[in-house]
Amino acid sequence: MGAVLAGELSPGESVGVEIQLPRTSDPLRARALVRHHDKLRAGMEFVGLSAEQQASIRAWTGETQAEATTDAAREKFVERLPAKAVDNGDANRSRSASPRRSMRGWIFLLLSAVILSAVVWWRWKRGWQELESTLPLSQRSTQTEKAQIRVSAEEMQRFVKHRVDPDYPDAARPAKLQGVIVLDVVVSKDGSVADVHALNGPDLLAQAAVNALRWWRFEPYRLNGQPVVIETTVAVEFKP
Repeated sequence: MGAVLAGELSPGESVGVEIQLPRTSDPLRARALVRHHDKLRAGMEFVGLSAEQQASIRAWTGETQAEATTDAAREKFVERLPAKAVDNGDANRSRSASPRRSMRGWIFLLLSAVILSAVVWWRWKRGWQELESTLPLSQRSTQTEKAQIRVSAEEMQRFVKHRVDPDYPDAARPAKLQGVIVLDVVVSKDGSVADVHALNGPDLLAQAAVNALRWWRFEPYRLNGQPVVIETTVAVEFKP
């Protein structure tokens, strides 16, 4: 072993040595011979060590060498790693969190686009219906199916499946308009109203009747077992 001393020793001199080893409660006491000495540094050789003392020294030197080897290997491994791999923990967490954030962002954008599209479509349809309802009857241009037969109003009443009563127009209340509006209705093969227009009455009442009849539904009228397009009339009464 080597030692740094506070005094001078002579080679061949016998000295007492006391060493406090790590993880031991009692110090190791032994005799040693000075083999060389130079500027307060001396090389010594233990003499008369017991088997237990030798085992303690071997265990201590083995642990020291293992720790030194591990530290050196760790430093060498870190030096070989790329800069991005040294902090792989944070990088891996960042990479794993990034796809989740990206996925949430795409889902949010998709839902926003769907909701926006639905709102735009609903406003467009409502606006078109409102615009169409304000047009005079003479300016309506609707493509209708050609009726194959004409059915009386009395007979067609048996085929009514869904009826919508018209609302009395507020604008007609000051004049207390009233009367029966007769409507000419074309019913398609599936029972929906393909076309409707008023045959008489004030425009305010006639328009209210047309708006209501558009929502009526009929059972399909069949001729020789096949559904056909028919034309009929419907009378609607208005009272203030």
